[in-house]
Amino acid sequence: MFRPGSPTPMTDDATGAADHADHRESGQPRPQAEGSVRSPSAAERARTLVEGNSSAGLDIPGCEYRDPTGALPAARAVLPDGDVLLLMPGDSPAARFAAHAQDDDLACVLEITDVAPVAVAHRIRGRAWVAGWLTPVRGDDRETGLALLERPVEPDPRWTLLRLEVGEVLVDDLWGAEHVEPEEFARAAPDPLAGYEAELLQHLAAAHGDQMRRLCSLLGEDAPSCSGGRRPLMAAPLSLDRFGLRVRFTGEGPAFDARFDFPEPVTCHEDLRRAMHRLFEAAER
Repeated sequence: MFRPGSPTPMTDDATGAADHADHRESGQPRPQAEGSVRSPSAAERARTLVEGNSSAGLDIPGCEYRDPTGALPAARAVLPDGDVLLLMPGDSPAARFAAHAQDDDLACVLEITDVAPVAVAHRIRGRAWVAGWLTPVRGDDRETGLALLERPVEPDPRWTLLRLEVGEVLVDDLWGAEHVEPEEFARAAPDPLAGYEAELLQHLAAAHGDQMRRLCSLLGEDAPSCSGGRRPLMAAPLSLDRFGLRVRFTGEGPAFDARFDFPEPVTCHEDLRRAMHRLFEAAER
């Protein structure tokens, strides 16, 4: 269903993200030499956050949550048409508001917060906001939705299934802040590595620290400093997608992020293993 205009004003944080992308977190290192690197589209990044395991909260104008957990979806998924399914506690304000709204529009904003899975300064990697309209999911659609969420389809008053019809999407992450049209969001797919990105980054941080630090040698003149000075150079694997690896370097000078492209996009664990092996080999030369 088409509804003209914005479904609900984005939160101050969301609006400010678009206008002040360089100040989304005080002291957040800025990427180095990213003008030529390949990157996932804003729609892909938004889909990855919405369909991933990052924390999420649901904001409904005029709705106050005495218990903050009442705003947290227990599960979420994206339908083929781009709408978002949310499994909410049956006694949550969101469930009650949606039930009482009946056929009226209930505006809301779903906020996703992405936190780095490794120990690093400024751990918030990005946020996504999905603004739209909430409606309860009933009948056969409810069974289909619960199956998509891999939940039992038997009626359970402890849970309410809600549909978020997407009207506006904003993603503000390590790549920058961008608006995404609902049609773009619906057509996009999450990154193929998203399901095991956290495990892979933790493995790189725990078992390949020396190799991660050597990657700085590949930056050449783009690197502010790879020596570390009086402080040893530290390298933390910050994010990973099918196009490459982002590393945060800290040493004597200001921390900085560097992006390392893979020779070609990877689509599976075996492709990634070969790409990382080639990357480490290049740093050894």
